[in-house]
Amino acid sequence: MSRRRIGFWYRLAAVIAKPPLVVLIKRDWRGMENIPAEGGFITAVNHNSHLDPFAYAHYQYNTGRVPRFLAKHGLFKKGFIGAVMRGTGQIPVYRETTNALSAFRAAIDAVERGECVAFYPEGTLTRDPDLWPMTAKTGVARVALQTKCPVIPVAQWGANLVLAPYAKKPDLWPRKTHHVLAGEPVDLERFYDKEMTPELLKEATEAIMTDITGLLAELRGEQPPLRRFDPREARIEQRRKAVGSNTLEEQAGSAGLEHGSPEESK
Repeated sequence: MSRRRIGFWYRLAAVIAKPPLVVLIKRDWRGMENIPAEGGFITAVNHNSHLDPFAYAHYQYNTGRVPRFLAKHGLFKKGFIGAVMRGTGQIPVYRETTNALSAFRAAIDAVERGECVAFYPEGTLTRDPDLWPMTAKTGVARVALQTKCPVIPVAQWGANLVLAPYAKKPDLWPRKTHHVLAGEPVDLERFYDKEMTPELLKEATEAIMTDITGLLAELRGEQPPLRRFDPREARIEQRRKAVGSNTLEEQAGSAGLEHGSPEESK
């Protein structure tokens, strides 16, 4: 795909979205030289704000290689927004249905056509308390190993300072800076031409997330946690604590019934 072939719908979206982004957010954008000029590829990006898809799309639009995001299929049905999503070639994701794999097939087709597919490997906003990348889903690795295309790790930071995760109101003053750093392609050759077992996909996904996390550490000037936050483990721990708390309450209640209160013993 040539850098010049952006298309009407993407240009229209840029005309609408770029002016407020330019006004509201300063930019520190690096690593554009790592975005391939030709051929299909994947960008794998961390996700810490509902604003960052727009801010990141602005970054990549300026490279001349527009991204095709994987997005919830419901967005494709919403009037003008749906028309833009369809017109710009975004890829619908049907979660928890028999069509769940269609997004990966569409992503593979897009890469093989020479386009860029942008993945948020975590699948949702990070749940890490300090907004480091958490454990990711394996879809990005599946597409990467199937196509053997370059996977460009990208870290971003700053959109979350404008709109914190799950916040309802933005913090526009003082003006924040959106930092983006794209790295060199992730080395995945050791995973090629092997059976795509769950273990292999997890290992390849972790290699991608390690590179993203390293770039984010460079942007933030901080050290990431030694262990990646796992939302599934966190939910299990929360349930365990809840069950333990309920058990203690039941035991306390039983003890009260057995021994009675001081007033009852008089």
